[in-house]
Amino acid sequence: MARPDKAAAVAELVEDFKSADATVVTEYRGLTVTAIKELRRSLGSDTKYKVAKNTLVKLAAKEAGVVVDDALLTGPTAVAFVKGDSVTAAKSLKNFQKENPFLVIKGGIFEGKAVTTAEIMKLADLESREVLLAKLAGAMKASMAKAARAFDALRIKREAEAGAPAPTTTPAAEAAPVAEATTEVVAEAQAETSAEPAAPQAEATTEPATESTPDSTENA
Repeated sequence: MARPDKAAAVAELVEDFKSADATVVTEYRGLTVTAIKELRRSLGSDTKYKVAKNTLVKLAAKEAGVVVDDALLTGPTAVAFVKGDSVTAAKSLKNFQKENPFLVIKGGIFEGKAVTTAEIMKLADLESREVLLAKLAGAMKASMAKAARAFDALRIKREAEAGAPAPTTTPAAEAAPVAEATTEVVAEAQAETSAEPAAPQAEATTEPATESTPDSTENA
């Protein structure tokens, strides 16, 4: 490969590494051109499946700041650069491998960390982002419906309570004790008033009148 072509190829791979959410390294030995095209279609437009020389992949990974184990870069290598849902891409690779055993999934990078083949297979067994979002939407819809029913029941209860007629008169059974208590309070107040001693001022007025009699006798 000429130097300008090599530099362009490395630059493209560097951009692929930087923009990918996950990277899966595979070996495609034994796969036909038709099979590789079929794999690319199954991976979808969000995943770029690129055949590249191992030396170029090493250079690009180093320049992009991505650590790829040298043990993965042996034999005919093709790299799947995944953008978006990594679970869906892992499912596509796993399902394709079942029909095409020549595809070897070696390992890769997921969320900046190295992952093994076994870990990629476990990732493929998870539910996709679309399924999880659908389940979340269904759960939210059910919760909202439940809350709406609860609010509606509360509204009906309050309307029923507001519509009930309020009592306009006090029942006789409740009025009698009140009247008796009032009568007892008045009687006790009157009794306390009549039992109070005379004011001290009356005694003071009487005493000077008694003392004035001797004075008048002596003057006579």
